[in-house]
Amino acid sequence: MTDRIRVVIGKPGLDGHDRGAKVIARALRDAGMEVVYTGLHQTPEQIVQTVIQEDADAVGLSILSGAHMTLFRAVAEQLREQDASDVVLFGGGIIPEEDIPELEKIGVAKVFTPGVPMEEIVRWVQTNVAVD
Repeated sequence: MTDRIRVVIGKPGLDGHDRGAKVIARALRDAGMEVVYTGLHQTPEQIVQTVIQEDADAVGLSILSGAHMTLFRAVAEQLREQDASDVVLFGGGIIPEEDIPELEKIGVAKVFTPGVPMEEIVRWVQTNVAVD
């Protein structure tokens, strides 16, 4: 057993811009977490399967395509269907402030918008993700 937080970083959908996801993954890894980056163009089902296979404590989605409502909802539903609703779902990207309350209703614990310092994201994960 490890006492390190395990995080999957996913890039769902057709969005091909992954620099931010890689920067987040590196920041979390540098903070001592185990991080798995799924790569580009993953389906919600593929991301959740990675979460289960890696026994992750959290999954962070990076979405810049404008499909955040659909993709976050699909991942949240897959987590519930796979009995993994205890996995903390968070993410960020180009997400309008007015969409954040709806995302929270479907189970997204935190949404980070552009310009948030890496230290703030790392601190949030350390504070809000429990290790099994």
